[in-house]
Amino acid sequence: MDSERIRIPYPVIVEGRYDRLRLSSVIDAEIITTDGFGIFKNAEKKALLAALAAKTPLIVLTDPDGAGGVIRSHLCGTLPPDRIIKLYAPRIEGTEKRKKAPSAEGVLGVEGMDGTLLRDLFLPFSGTGVARDRGGITAAMLAADGFTGSSGAAERRDAAGGSLGLPPGMNAKAFLSALNIMISAEEYRSLAGRFGDRKS
Repeated sequence: MDSERIRIPYPVIVEGRYDRLRLSSVIDAEIITTDGFGIFKNAEKKALLAALAAKTPLIVLTDPDGAGGVIRSHLCGTLPPDRIIKLYAPRIEGTEKRKKAPSAEGVLGVEGMDGTLLRDLFLPFSGTGVARDRGGITAAMLAADGFTGSSGAAERRDAAGGSLGLPPGMNAKAFLSALNIMISAEEYRSLAGRFGDRKS
């Protein structure tokens, strides 16, 4: 249940969508995937993470295997070290339920971790920092200000996002998530006044 999830004030980076799904049942946070090794060649996602790191610490949780270590090292080499919080999942032998065979190293990834274990990993961060009021910026606000659902919306998103260091071409959902991490609702109103196209 939502009421049982831990609210984490920082974005969390994991490897894949199944990791994100597993974590979303334990924590209430913005969860971003690296798409495995895809992060190595995804310049737009790197730019997004860099922009987020300029505003908030990022929590990195990769699988406890060699591949996870490579991805974590890559992130630590491309993002400011003082903006990264590294969490380490324990090496537990086993196979994820959706897989027929164990991984190359025979250990569980984040998606296969017990909920209590994941909860304990994140609990120390549930009351730290100053969490922004996520949810203060809504999809309806984006629509009203011409960032979605109207002619030129993509261009307005690019212009507004560019002023925050975000990469161009973000879809409306990604744009909304990034805004709620980076700025407050009050700051959004100022941004919309500069780049939006509010309909009366």
